Amino acid sequence: MDLGAKTASSAATMAPGQNAGDLVKDADITTFMQDVVQASMQVPVLVDFWAPWCGPCKQLGPALEKVVKAANGKVRLVKVNIDEPQNQPLAQQLRIQSIPAVYAFSQGQPVDGFVGALPESQLKKFVETLAGGALEGDTAARLLDEGKAALAAQDWTGAAQAFSGVLGEEPENPAALGGLARALIGMGEIEEAKEALKQVPEAQHEHADVQAARSALQLLEEGAHAAHQLKPLEAAVAANPNDHQARYDYAVALMGANRQQEAIDHLLDIVRRDRKWNDEAARKQLVKIFEALGPMDPLTVDARRRLSSILFA
Repeated sequence: MDLGAKTASSAATMAPGQNAGDLVKDADITTFMQDVVQASMQVPVLVDFWAPWCGPCKQLGPALEKVVKAANGKVRLVKVNIDEPQNQPLAQQLRIQSIPAVYAFSQGQPVDGFVGALPESQLKKFVETLAGGALEGDTAARLLDEGKAALAAQDWTGAAQAFSGVLGEEPENPAALGGLARALIGMGEIEEAKEALKQVPEAQHEHADVQAARSALQLLEEGAHAAHQLKPLEAAVAANPNDHQARYDYAVALMGANRQQEAIDHLLDIVRRDRKWNDEAARKQLVKIFEALGPMDPLTVDARRRLSSILFA
């Protein structure tokens, strides 16, 4: 399934009149004056000297483009292939002896540079220094924050759009896959939510957002099976308050009916009466609910406090 099929991904924010093509471009000796020297009078310009046969160049190039695009117009990137004969005099003029080599131009002059494939964290620091301040978050990070905010507000469609946007750039991002699954659950798209979770890399199965989505899915499916028993289970609990199995099943049914507070109350009551019952099944179910709701949800915060007061009384 194309996880972005249901929702449109958001575009990166650019400076007015700016587009991605302006931020990263190829240049040669004939356009160098315009694309680098003159352009650097407006914003700093990075020049990446590279060649197709250079392995480290292939590592540096994509990372450098990502950092420049994340700067949203504060800097530009120009790429010069020194393997092309017409560009070799330019490389000689700038004394390029090893590649990849990156020169930073500002106000028409080279002001800084480095040689070799730096890790992304160092590239960010280099660009931040050149841009004169911290960069705005990259598109994926911004959309991830938007998605989480939309989830908290139960704006399922908005959350799905934001997380789909992240996955358009980072298809295996576990936070986005987990968040999209939770949004799809909220929209009632259960099979699509399962498909999203199937795409989580095995190494990321324990990621908190993935666990939250799995817990939400399990609670929904358990509750759907028990929802038709709400009335009989309510009567069974009223008839025998110490029937822990009936109370547990009633709590599961309440979750399926989206009556979360009541479900939590009944599970806490089981823990209060017999915390060891059925291998601590009530406490474990509470933990699953906490995962599904998220650590900052008011219900989670209150229930954790009440659970602690019971366990440590």
